Amino acid sequence: MLSACINPLSTQPMWILLVSSLGFLSFLKTSFPLLRWVYATFVRPKKNLQHYGSWALITGATDGIGKAFAHQLAQKGINLILVSRNPNKLKTVSSEIQAEHPGTKIKTVVFDFSSEVSTGTVQLIIEKAIEGLDVGVLINNVGITYPAARFFHEVDEKVWMDIVRVNLEGTSRVTRAVLPGMIQRRRGAIVNMGSGASSVMPSHPLFTVYAATKAYIDQLSRCLELEYKRCGIHVQCQVPLYVATKMTSRVALIQRSSLFIPSPEDYAKAAIGRIGYEAQCAPYWAHSFQWFLACLLPESVLDAWRLSIGIHRRGKLIA
Repeated sequence: MLSACINPLSTQPMWILLVSSLGFLSFLKTSFPLLRWVYATFVRPKKNLQHYGSWALITGATDGIGKAFAHQLAQKGINLILVSRNPNKLKTVSSEIQAEHPGTKIKTVVFDFSSEVSTGTVQLIIEKAIEGLDVGVLINNVGITYPAARFFHEVDEKVWMDIVRVNLEGTSRVTRAVLPGMIQRRRGAIVNMGSGASSVMPSHPLFTVYAATKAYIDQLSRCLELEYKRCGIHVQCQVPLYVATKMTSRVALIQRSSLFIPSPEDYAKAAIGRIGYEAQCAPYWAHSFQWFLACLLPESVLDAWRLSIGIHRRGKLIA
């Protein structure tokens, strides 16, 4: 009778209970990030971007991701300020968007961010263009890279100085032009296009200056988010991996979209849903999955892999 009253668990060795508890805690540690990723990627509702303001400004708006962002924002009922160096492309993209969304107001700004003479004036040009407008969303998309994979000593000075001027100075000056209005209205969303070259991967050899400027964009975004979140302004750095754009076609020899390489349209659809949330994210689900896998590998392995890819691409282009 006495033995029947004994709790069976009390007869189990304590080490079994300890190991079981540690296993359960390890499961929770693994499952929570996974569930959070599933929620943020597939379930979480998108922000109503009109709450930030009735206008959005997009740089590099006539090709690739920038153009796709413009179409997505117009679909959300937001008016557009499109910035690009090519007036003909600006006219074409504006006509396309207004044909699909007749109620969309569009302003265009012709500006070449790589111009040595005029780069310092972009802030004044943008300030004048947005005067009196409720600009609630800024997409800093403009960016350039090497024309081909090269060791640093092989890159012409004009090439890498243009990259610094466009990716680093251009983004900083446009942000500086738009911020005061957002601060005054106490609302806004800024999206800076970073790159997996500086965030997901520990290095990006043979595209060194490009990766370095994108690392600057990442740090700029993190700090601005902390500085201005109390003002109702959300700053986010998006870090895509490869997207099937003209730039990746030229430098990465990628000719079409695939499961892990989205079209600009598919990327922009995913990216719109992440605006206003995390300070840093890889919006497209397959990119964030690749990011997770990269985190499991030693940096030395990733470094060697990226170096071999860069040398291979350099060899093919030289050949």
